[in-house]
Amino acid sequence: MSKKIKKRKDRFVDPLKAQFIGHQYLDKPSLQLFRYNAEDYTEIKDIDPNNIPGIDQDDANFYWLNMHGIHDVSLVSKVCSMVDAHRLVVQDILDTNERTKLQEFDNHLFFTIRSVAYHKEKQELENEKISFLLGKNYVISFQEKKGDYFEYIRQRIRESKGLSRQRSSDYLLFLLLDAVLNNYFNVIESIDHVVSEVPISELIKKTDPEVIIGFENQKVQLREVKSYIMPFYDSVQLLENGDSEFIQAPHTKYFFDLKDQCLQVKDHIESLIQKLESMSALYFSLQGHRANEIMKTLTIVAGIFIPLSFIAGLYGMNFEYMPELGYKYAYFIVLGIMATVFIGMIWYFKRKKWF
Repeated sequence: MSKKIKKRKDRFVDPLKAQFIGHQYLDKPSLQLFRYNAEDYTEIKDIDPNNIPGIDQDDANFYWLNMHGIHDVSLVSKVCSMVDAHRLVVQDILDTNERTKLQEFDNHLFFTIRSVAYHKEKQELENEKISFLLGKNYVISFQEKKGDYFEYIRQRIRESKGLSRQRSSDYLLFLLLDAVLNNYFNVIESIDHVVSEVPISELIKKTDPEVIIGFENQKVQLREVKSYIMPFYDSVQLLENGDSEFIQAPHTKYFFDLKDQCLQVKDHIESLIQKLESMSALYFSLQGHRANEIMKTLTIVAGIFIPLSFIAGLYGMNFEYMPELGYKYAYFIVLGIMATVFIGMIWYFKRKKWF
């Protein structure tokens, strides 16, 4: 029976009007801005949406504007209009189902990715779409949730650690992407820890089907992470090739490092999936072995009692003329024969090493 394919609903009711597609995580969005250079920085928290500081693309400062909560269409549109972002970019930011991709426009670079997190108590995978607009001297980041991976980058800017305030905005984009990618490693480590909590010795003892269900669930989670990391890898590779005018040549090596980390995540995922498949195969093999042991025991018991049942059935027939029935010691003789058959079969099975 063929399955009916469901048609996707039209993405746009009005092609010229942006609309939010996804789940609203926050009651209201919030904005934070860093304006910095090698000597100084300014940090503005909880920006009034009606009075957003402008981004001067002609001065010597660098800007990082971060937005939590992308459900407010008018606010997202307003922020994007500050840097003349294309209307299709606005819709891509608002569509949380959009896959990872990289697009370059005349005045900015648009990069949208998936960030993942692992809920240890529920053992569930959570994901979030994060979008970036990269210009000559600015980065604008859009996050669905308040949960933040970028606090240490803010701290580096505040304290002028490393090259955070000495390098241009494309280096800031590298730091942000690197923070997201580090979380992929954290997720893989969390899943690996859950898998490692079931040692082989314990697996041998368990017969609960929940074990194999857990393995299958973890494989699904790993494949989901892999489906996010590979487009991430492809996009970073484009930046590493130096084909974008928004990535300075001295900074391409950092994006090469991101590409290498993506491959490491992919290798870890494939290794974990292989480990889970091996444990699943071992589990089924052990279950099969247990079933075989049970069947062997039942077969031996049945094999012993078949001849005994035959003897009992033979002398249980109600024929009038059965000479043995009239013999004084016939009952004890038959019991002796049955005991001899029983002991003989036990000896024979042990000699054959059937148990």
